[in-house]
Amino acid sequence: MFREIIENIVTSCSGGVGAVLMGYDGIGIDQFTSDDNSLDLNLVGIEYSNVTKEIRNAADILSVGTLQEVSIKTEHYYVIIHSLTTEYFVALMVKRDGNYGQGRYLLMREAPALRQLLV
Repeated sequence: MFREIIENIVTSCSGGVGAVLMGYDGIGIDQFTSDDNSLDLNLVGIEYSNVTKEIRNAADILSVGTLQEVSIKTEHYYVIIHSLTTEYFVALMVKRDGNYGQGRYLLMREAPALRQLLV
C-alpha cells in the first residue's frame, strides 16, 4: 500500500525521480524510483535523515514548532522531505527542471494516507 502511494506521487509530479518512505533512524520502509533513474534512494534517505534529525532537534530547542518540511536544492535535484510523524518521513526527488511546487503539493496531499498506514 505504501508503494502505491509513493509511486503515485512520483509519477504524478513533473520531473519526479523517486521517493522513499523512511524512519528517522535510517531504516527504509518502501521506495519507488522511475525507470530512467539509477539513484540509490535508500542511501539518499539515510544521509538526509541525519541532517533532518538535527534540524528537528534545533526546532525543538528553539521552541519554533514541530518540523514539517525541509527542502534541499542541489545542482541536479530538489529533495523535498516531508515529516509524517515523529518517527517517519517521506522524501521526494525532483529534477531541477521539474515542478517543485507540484511535488510539495503531492506530498502534502498524500501525507494523511501515509500517516494512517503507519499507525
